[in-house]
Amino acid sequence: MSKPLVAIVDDDARVLASLDELLESAGYATICFVSAEALLAHGLKGVDILITDIGMQGANGFELRDRVWRKFPELPVFLITGRHEITDQRHSRGKGGFLRKPFDGHALLAALREALDDK
Repeated sequence: MSKPLVAIVDDDARVLASLDELLESAGYATICFVSAEALLAHGLKGVDILITDIGMQGANGFELRDRVWRKFPELPVFLITGRHEITDQRHSRGKGGFLRKPFDGHALLAALREALDDK
């Protein structure tokens, strides 16, 4: 059985590196991008879950999620943000979730497992 593939999009290299390390240590395969445009240019073939920052240059995380869901409505998308004025009740819908930085790694891993179980 192959490892689930998680695409991570964040314009902060430290966040990308820490998420990459956390997910790989938990048995996931990862692919990292510094922008929504870079992910869209690469494509989503084989991606099981998408994690994206909300506040990025170019297309933001909400725009990326909406573009992805037009083609892949069942793909779980997890939005992450350090902005405290954004609330999860207002912006989480569909498959996936919402996490405010800094978030607990165990909570993220549990949410990913749950999303994969629901697929």
